[in-house]
Amino acid sequence: MGISGWRYPGWRGDFYPAGLAQRRELEYASARLTSIEVNGTFYSLQRPTSFARWRSETPDDFVFAVKGGRFLTHMKELTDVDGPLATFFAQGVLGLGPKLGPVLWQLPATFPFDAERLDRFFRLLPRTTTAAAELAGQHDERLSPEQTVTATDAQRPVRHALEPRHPSFEHPEALDVCRAHGIAMVLADAAGTWPSIDADTADFRYARLHGDAELYSSGYSERALDAWAARVRQWVGDGRDVYVYFDNDAKVRAPYDAMGLIERLPEST
Repeated sequence: MGISGWRYPGWRGDFYPAGLAQRRELEYASARLTSIEVNGTFYSLQRPTSFARWRSETPDDFVFAVKGGRFLTHMKELTDVDGPLATFFAQGVLGLGPKLGPVLWQLPATFPFDAERLDRFFRLLPRTTTAAAELAGQHDERLSPEQTVTATDAQRPVRHALEPRHPSFEHPEALDVCRAHGIAMVLADAAGTWPSIDADTADFRYARLHGDAELYSSGYSERALDAWAARVRQWVGDGRDVYVYFDNDAKVRAPYDAMGLIERLPEST
């Protein structure tokens, strides 16, 4: 349970106490949450030193979800991405070690369901850290050897989640493709802006809460948090791991809502 990103200027002096050094914001947030989505990887490649620092600044049982690069999802639209995918995993993702959680692939709202293209992309995705390390070794020329991590300290599973934003993904065939590859279909709560697809397609559930009344802005009421807590309990009871991230960051609601959900689920977090 946590937030999508953690470095927001508008949170300073509110969620982050006045005077808290920016370099300590991750440490502060991770002491109050149990997971965070890394957003920076969506916009650009990061440095191996950044992943290593994030790992060192967070509790031992903390988990990071890592957002897939928009170069693959929005620019290449999952086509001809063998090299870019290798480069994505080479940037230092494996440096998170046991704190590496699911990789999130968010598609643009202009991307309609295409079974063949999804199937081809899903087949490229590494399912273990060992496979990810092997793939990372095939990175393209954008990264020099000192800018990469192409080894892992242990073999662990690598999970993937898909957040589509085109209504065509509500078709049962889209769920079938995800199930065939064990990809979690993200349940997005986005004030009706994008599809909200509630379906089991993998051995874990992944929810992104963008605001139930106003996108990125509205907070979740006590009643709404109670309802989400009940959903999480049901998923856990069904034997699934659960990842929930609040993305309603515009009015500093995300961290407080995440803490509110954690308080309701002490047995699950």
